[in-house]
Amino acid sequence: MKKVLSVTLAAAMATVTLAGCGGGNSAQQTTAAATEAATTAAGESAAADSKATGDQEPVTIRFSWWGGESRHKATLEAVDAFMKEYPWITVECEYSAWDGWQDKVATQLAGGTAPDLMQINWNWLYQYSGDGSKFVDLNQYSDIISLENFPEVNLEAMTVAGKLQGVPISVTSKLFMWQKTSFDKAGIEIPTTWDELLAAGNTFKEKLGDDYYPLADEGYERFWIMNWYLQQKYGKPWVKDMEVQYTVEEVTDGMNFINSLEENHVEPSIATIQADGAESFLSNPKWMDGHYAGILEYDSAANNIVNSVNDGIEVVMGDYLTGAGDNGFGMSKVSQGFAITETSQHKEEAALLMEFLTSNETGVKILNTQRGIPCNTVALKILEDEGLVDKYVAEANAITSDTCIYSFDPNFENSALKERTGVYYEVFDNLSAGGDPAELAQYLIDSVNDVNASNPY
Repeated sequence: MKKVLSVTLAAAMATVTLAGCGGGNSAQQTTAAATEAATTAAGESAAADSKATGDQEPVTIRFSWWGGESRHKATLEAVDAFMKEYPWITVECEYSAWDGWQDKVATQLAGGTAPDLMQINWNWLYQYSGDGSKFVDLNQYSDIISLENFPEVNLEAMTVAGKLQGVPISVTSKLFMWQKTSFDKAGIEIPTTWDELLAAGNTFKEKLGDDYYPLADEGYERFWIMNWYLQQKYGKPWVKDMEVQYTVEEVTDGMNFINSLEENHVEPSIATIQADGAESFLSNPKWMDGHYAGILEYDSAANNIVNSVNDGIEVVMGDYLTGAGDNGFGMSKVSQGFAITETSQHKEEAALLMEFLTSNETGVKILNTQRGIPCNTVALKILEDEGLVDKYVAEANAITSDTCIYSFDPNFENSALKERTGVYYEVFDNLSAGGDPAELAQYLIDSVNDVNASNPY
């Protein structure tokens, strides 16, 4: 912690006691001097460091995040530890799964009712605070928050409208996660190329049955897969300078590739997946029992993915598939951050909690890798020294870090594009239902460009 929250009164009073044992005028003078020194030290320390002693009026702050059960459990434990260290601060926690969470956040930010400290997605800085109005400049709290523990490049990613509006938690990307057990039953290896993936679809059908697939995903993940294919083949980022870099013909090529996955029994139609009625793949019985043998997920979720399947099923992290071309590819982002809202009435206390969660040894150990591998260098060293880095998250993060060469553009996750009612899902739902690839390619390009034009940065 940047502020030294300790009081020197005890040390000074120890000097008083020792001096008093000598007797005589000299002892009285020494005692008087020591008492004066103690009083001065105590006054100065109390003024600067009263937060250590809890000599404060009680304060209540709100803290919100989303995630799965393991993240909830760890975060609640960390908050409890924080309140023991700062007993005058009460933290009220608001948390849930992802579904509907962004809509709730948008309403809170618009209405001035957002919590003091928030777990945020990186793109929210642009979407909700592109003018810097919603989140505080954390440079103002550098005496509390150990900003020097974060790589400068990651802090730059959180700097919007000239304000450091959040601290980064981790850098992440999606990758394939495979059920090795199902591939073993089919008698084939985990695929490493697109051609091997296409061949696996027909093998699954022949060896395991019509309702077994090597891969299952919906619109957003299909957009990712198409991007990897296009980047490998054409060597361009999806968006640069707020404009899609691909032609209609090139995106149509990508659409046709996505169609080939269904045509070769690599993955079921989106209508089939939706008919499963599951809230997410992790709660879908077809994933849990091995009928769907692969999904696309963020590296930070690796532990949850491994633990989401039935007993006896082994999940492994997969390398990125190659073969479309020799160009570098892959996209990563600052996965999440912590930010303090401008509407907070207790910004300093919120900063203390932010510091506790990101750099304090106790908080760091409790949170572990529940939000991915920390990019905070001190936090990472703490976890590594204690052997607390989850092996699955570490393995997945190493794969993404070694591969991804592009960063997300600011609007990549804009809700008009990414949410279940957004453009990505609309396009690939229609493609899976038999829509024209060229028409959908044009619509996707135009829609992304329109969102960028409406949200310039």
